[in-house]
Amino acid sequence: MSLPMAMPEELSNCLVLNTIAASRTLLRRGDAAMRRFDVTVQQFSLLAAIRFNPTQPVAALAQRILLDRTSLTRNLDLLEQKGLVRRVAETSGNARLCELTEEGDRLLDQLLVEWRKAQADLLQGFSPAEAKAYLKLAKHFAAGGEPGNP
Repeated sequence: MSLPMAMPEELSNCLVLNTIAASRTLLRRGDAAMRRFDVTVQQFSLLAAIRFNPTQPVAALAQRILLDRTSLTRNLDLLEQKGLVRRVAETSGNARLCELTEEGDRLLDQLLVEWRKAQADLLQGFSPAEAKAYLKLAKHFAAGGEPGNP
């Protein structure tokens, strides 16, 4: 039986592979922080997007938080079933809007407190400069950033 080969340095330093691994870890930790509220990180981000972008149609919210249409619909359905959001028709058109219910608003206040704690825990051991540099790179690539154009 042969021992597994070590991954070549060039692959172990791959930005894409490390970003995928980091994303999974961050998502797992975020979901763990939200679990006691029976909400996922995607649902938390959707609740926050609804609160802080109250006039945005549902489709625009999906783009804002990088959710595909299927995930958006599934998560909105779950949040609606939990009594946290309601869908309403836009007054000047046929677009659909969402708004938080009173219960959803109260829950989001609690989630934001938990999220701030989770953020602090994730950044523990990193200097402010390291955290700022990581966030700059993450935002750049999340926005579809082009190489050499930070």
